[in-house]
Amino acid sequence: MTRLTHSLAFIALSGLALTACSRNRSAPTRLAPSTMTTIGVNSYLWRAAIDTLSFAPLVSADSNGGVIVTDWYSRPNNPGERVKLTVSILDRDLRADALRVAASRQVNQGNGWVEAPVTAATVQKLEDIILTRARDLRRASVSG
Repeated sequence: MTRLTHSLAFIALSGLALTACSRNRSAPTRLAPSTMTTIGVNSYLWRAAIDTLSFAPLVSADSNGGVIVTDWYSRPNNPGERVKLTVSILDRDLRADALRVAASRQVNQGNGWVEAPVTAATVQKLEDIILTRARDLRRASVSG
C-alpha cells in the first residue's frame, strides 16, 4: 500500500475510535425522556388524562392546547348527581405542576340541576390518578 493509502486508513480508524469515546457514559441509558413533544403538551400526561376520563363523554380534547373537557356525567347508581371535568396540561414536561383539574358538580333538586360544592380532595385524587398513570406510561415506554 502506498503512504497515502496508509494515511487515509489511519485517519478513518482514528475517527471511528474518537466517536466511540465521545459518548457520555454518565447519562442514564434506560430512562425515557420526561419531555415528549410530538403534540403540544406532554404525551404521557395527555394519554393518562384521556385514559382516566374515559368513563365520561368528551366535549372537546385539544392536544395542542392541552385541554380536555367532559360532558356532564352521572353514575348509574346515582342519577341525581352529575359532574363535569376540565383537565388542563400546562407544560411539555412530566411534572405535578403541569396538570390542573377543575370539577363542577350538580345535584337534581326536583325541577332542575343546582350547583353543588366539589371537595378539594376529589380534585386532588383525580390529579394523583392522572399523574400516577402518566408515570406508569413513562416507565412502560422504557421497559417495553
